[in-house]
Amino acid sequence: MLENEKPTLRTKVGEWVESTRVRNFIITLIIINAITLGLELSQSIMARYGDILEIFDKVILGVFVLEIALKLYAFGWRFWKSGWNVFDFIIVGIALIPASGVFSVLRVLRILRVLRLIAIVPQLRFVIEALLHAIPAITSTFGLLSIFYYVFAVIATKLFGPAFPKWFGTLGDSMYTLFQIMTLEGWSMEIARPVMKEFPHAWVFFVLFILIATFTMLNLFVAIIVDTMQNLRKADQDKTRADIEAAAHAETKTLEAEIQVLQAEIRELKTLVRGLPSKQ
Repeated sequence: MLENEKPTLRTKVGEWVESTRVRNFIITLIIINAITLGLELSQSIMARYGDILEIFDKVILGVFVLEIALKLYAFGWRFWKSGWNVFDFIIVGIALIPASGVFSVLRVLRILRVLRLIAIVPQLRFVIEALLHAIPAITSTFGLLSIFYYVFAVIATKLFGPAFPKWFGTLGDSMYTLFQIMTLEGWSMEIARPVMKEFPHAWVFFVLFILIATFTMLNLFVAIIVDTMQNLRKADQDKTRADIEAAAHAETKTLEAEIQVLQAEIRELKTLVRGLPSKQ
């Protein structure tokens, strides 16, 4: 009897802790915790409400620990099969380490609890999963960008290094300057125009670099991520459609089997009726 009751209790606990009501409650606590951690940065607020904020922090942490404990009880070893569960466990576990002595720096890491929103909110989780799926394509694109970046840095060092050693004196200086240009932060007035006074045709170099590095390559990163998100969304829709079709097919098969049983019973009844003596 106990063997039958234990899985049932675990199932109920798992359904409850994963329910929308509990999820919304945890999201609310995470937001409140993020606000309280931000308020702790104010010396005047800490002087007046420091004790209250500390109590709030400990109570919220206790709720997070209870949530993780309930999930561990409900799902058992299956808890560790989900990367998001492991992520939550690590974030909450860091907060449990005593923040004193050598580990005093871990007190700052309490703000990482806000990242639990990513694991709980489905929309945020979908974005992160899309980024992870896009890593192979992003890596290839980053490699291509690095090649162009290196080529332009060598060219800039050779052409502009002797006249502008502060910006292009070494390969490292050139790469840092080109990074500033790539971000479009003050590239025209602070770098390009002074260089063009010494090298009138330098605008060709800067325009080409910006077109390739900024407008083409960076937009390619965005395109890869968007395409990955669309593919994941389509795959999720296809899976949902396949599940619905499979359920409908199974239901159809069940109905057909029930109809066949009814037809067999009707045939048996007809046989019995025919075998009954007829009234004269």
